[in-house]
Amino acid sequence: MARRTVRGELLRQALAAEAARIMIEHGVDDFLFAKRKAAERMGVTDHAVLPRNTEIEAALAEYHRLFGADTHESDLADMRRQALVVMKLLAEFDPRLVGPVLSGTAGPHSEIHLHVFADTPEAVAMRLLDTGIRHHVAVRRVKVLRDEALPYPALEFVSGAYEVEAIVFPRDGIRQAPFSPVDGRPMRRAARDEVEALVAAETVG
Repeated sequence: MARRTVRGELLRQALAAEAARIMIEHGVDDFLFAKRKAAERMGVTDHAVLPRNTEIEAALAEYHRLFGADTHESDLADMRRQALVVMKLLAEFDPRLVGPVLSGTAGPHSEIHLHVFADTPEAVAMRLLDTGIRHHVAVRRVKVLRDEALPYPALEFVSGAYEVEAIVFPRDGIRQAPFSPVDGRPMRRAARDEVEALVAAETVG
């Protein structure tokens, strides 16, 4: 029985590592898709051994440490600096940085994810258009309630060398962060001053 337990744990770790590799090398940000793809590639049919999202996030950090140590920190700093450019542009909408660029697990194909807060999504769209930034409108389902994901408009555009996705919440949406797809806890959101502090620390380092 102990052998089966150990074997199952090793398999979970291997699946987490493969899912992390898929996310980084192919720019995938969907944990469920990545773990299912990893299981398919490894011939695993027992979903009971699929890793948790937190295990995949840990594997992402380990992947960067092992295979991208020379470039990951500088790439991450570049992405955070570009995030600041967009946050300054959208300052009137109280932008918050979220996701892999904030947590430090972003790969070379990752998007910059922002939450912005406005009376209407059109107001954000007009701000982009006024500065000559072309964008695409999409819909993203966000888990703002414990048991339900609701649709929110998202603006997708390019800033510098990076793709950006800004999900538009109502003004009062700044009071309560949605639940993280990684660990189910309220999502970490960083205001501009916090991102500036991260960039400053990386520059000093």
